Amino acid sequence: MLAYTPFLDPIDANGIWWAMLPPLAILIAVVYKALRLATLRGYGWQVLLMAGQIVLAMLLLGAGAYLFIQHVAPMVLPVRL
Repeated sequence: MLAYTPFLDPIDANGIWWAMLPPLAILIAVVYKALRLATLRGYGWQVLLMAGQIVLAMLLLGAGAYLFIQHVAPMVLPVRL
């Protein structure tokens, strides 16, 4: 642990990758809204709203990709053995 190199030896988080989405969305929203809002009135609600939009968009994009790969792509591109 003394010589931990995060880019060479990353943490094995394959089982909980989905749990990292909400904190990442919140951090992105905090920085974006801090830079873009003219005043900080309603800053907290704006951050929560944007973070929710990011998480919802990621869920919908994931569901859409799943449906496309599992159901649409096999009909359009049949596998030939």
